[in-house]
Amino acid sequence: MTQSSETPGPRRQPSAPPARPGPPEAAGSGPRDTAHAVRTFTPAAGRFAPTSLYDPVAALVRERLWRGLLAMHVAPRPDEVIVDVGCGTGSQALLLHRIEPAAHIIGIDPDPRILTVARRKARAAGAPIDWRQGMGDELADRLGAGSADTAVSSLVLHQCPLPMKRAILAALHTVLRPGGRLVLADYGLQRTRLMRTAFRVVQLADGRADTQPNADGILPSLITEAGFDRVREAEVVSTVTGSISVYVARRAGG
Repeated sequence: MTQSSETPGPRRQPSAPPARPGPPEAAGSGPRDTAHAVRTFTPAAGRFAPTSLYDPVAALVRERLWRGLLAMHVAPRPDEVIVDVGCGTGSQALLLHRIEPAAHIIGIDPDPRILTVARRKARAAGAPIDWRQGMGDELADRLGAGSADTAVSSLVLHQCPLPMKRAILAALHTVLRPGGRLVLADYGLQRTRLMRTAFRVVQLADGRADTQPNADGILPSLITEAGFDRVREAEVVSTVTGSISVYVARRAGG
């Protein structure tokens, strides 16, 4: 998500596990979405690139490696609810589904064009992922407080203004059950001159004001500020556009 970061026909929707609060009506089905349409976000491929370039560009930044590491830390289990915030073209959600087809996976993104691509990819894979349109700070309204076991997000927060970074992390905390897991993959502290130089490409595409806090290493403190504990940077992957970190944390309790 960039906040972020692509509608075709009907597909089978997985049913939520019993005794769990059912999510509200999906985005795109009522008057609430008119208000969402006027909110702005940075497209997944950046301010200047078309949506169609997102997957090819992501492949250049060692995507298979860091997505695999993110999935390893998620370790999806049968019947658990996993929400992918800023799901983009659905690559991470589809990977988690392949690892554990019995998990109930919800992908949410504000960009209807990128959700069209995600739905197309899911149909081709026969993956019954529950796609929703919405902003990351609206999670509690969209899904219900305490409705998810695990929340994931990749390459979203670096594209958001600082207040939105905080709002998304607060929403992630709210939507998780006590003891729920948070796993994020995003540009983090750029530790070396080489990585800081490489990261300038991202700053050109997504804007320096939004991206610089990530490069300065702000994410762990923001995650802690949102109420999570056991916050740690579990992995660092160097890429041609700067280093991507995988952060893990827990909602207290449970």
